[in-house]
Amino acid sequence: MPGRRIGLVRVLTTSDPELLASHGRIIQESFPDLEVVSRCIPDQPEGVHDAATAAAAAPKVVKVAAEMAREGVRAVVVSCVADPGLEEARRKLPVPVIGAGEATGLCCRAFGAKVGALGITPVVPAALAGVLGDALVASVCPEGVRTTLDLLRPAGRQATLAAAAELKRRGVEVVALACTGMSTVGLAPDIRRQAGLRVVDPVTAAGLFAWYAANNL
Repeated sequence: MPGRRIGLVRVLTTSDPELLASHGRIIQESFPDLEVVSRCIPDQPEGVHDAATAAAAAPKVVKVAAEMAREGVRAVVVSCVADPGLEEARRKLPVPVIGAGEATGLCCRAFGAKVGALGITPVVPAALAGVLGDALVASVCPEGVRTTLDLLRPAGRQATLAAAAELKRRGVEVVALACTGMSTVGLAPDIRRQAGLRVVDPVTAAGLFAWYAANNL
C-alpha cells in the first residue's frame, strides 16, 4: 500500500540521485507509512551556509514547495535548519510546511533544559535559536567545516565529533544538530555514543512533524 506522500525540499543542488534522496530515506526509516518525494533547488552547489545563501535559497524553496503542493503532497519539509522561505511558503501553500530548524528546536525543548547547537555557522540559525530561546546555552562549530560538503569528508566528521565533546564540557543536556548535512552523514548515533548526550537530528525531527501532518491534519 503506497504511503502518505510528503514533499521534501533540499537546499543543496545535486545531480546525484542517492544524495538527493538521502533525507527522504532517513524520514522513511523512522516513519515507514510515509512516501517522501525529494527535490532540490537550483544553483546552490554548496547549499545554505550563511545569510546570503539562505536569502538566495528562500524564493527557490517556495517555488519548489508550491510545485509539490500542486502535485498533491500532504505536507512539505524544508530540509534546512535555516528554514529559508518557510514563512512565505506557509502563507502561499494549502498544505502544512515544516522547517527543519523549527522542528529541531521544538524537539530539543521537549528533551532538556540546556541545549547546545552544533552547526557549521558561527551564528545559530535564527529559526532554531528563536524556538530555543533561553534554553540555548552554548553553540560550537567544527574546526575546518564551512559548508555541508565538508561534512562528507573524514576530517569534517572527526572535527564535528570533537565539537560535540566540547558541548558536553560546557554542560549541555541535548545537542541540536544545526545543519541537515549532519543528518546526511549520520552523525547523531556517533555523538550519542561518544559524548553520552541526547541528540536531535533535524531531518528526523522534521519527519516527525510531517508524519503528524500527513496523518492528522
